[in-house]
Amino acid sequence: MTNTASILVLLFLAVTFVQSAYDKIFGWQGNIDWLKGHFANTSLLKNNVALALGTILILELITGVLTLVGCVELLINGGRTFGFYGAVFSCITLILLLLGQRLAKDYDGARTIAIYFVPAVLAVFWLS
Repeated sequence: MTNTASILVLLFLAVTFVQSAYDKIFGWQGNIDWLKGHFANTSLLKNNVALALGTILILELITGVLTLVGCVELLINGGRTFGFYGAVFSCITLILLLLGQRLAKDYDGARTIAIYFVPAVLAVFWLS
């Protein structure tokens, strides 16, 4: 199997983003309530929590689908298109999440997101 590392990283990203989207969909109000407190001291996000959460949710769903389809594409014919775009969307989504954590001055949360960014960038590199 020549694409083992790429498939594993894409699966890692798919699990990350599909599970996160699932939590947002089925725990929407709880997420809104928590995030309102989390972003209460930010001028950019404190009044736009629902819009920001919705945007992240859409990006996570797109990312999850692209990474899953990318795994299938790699397994079936060695194609890299969907996986590449899934990896790019992973990076974009993580950068936006990082921005939110930095605006909230949640540096531990930002550090955690940075850890996820490493495999996402590796996937972009391997699949480009």
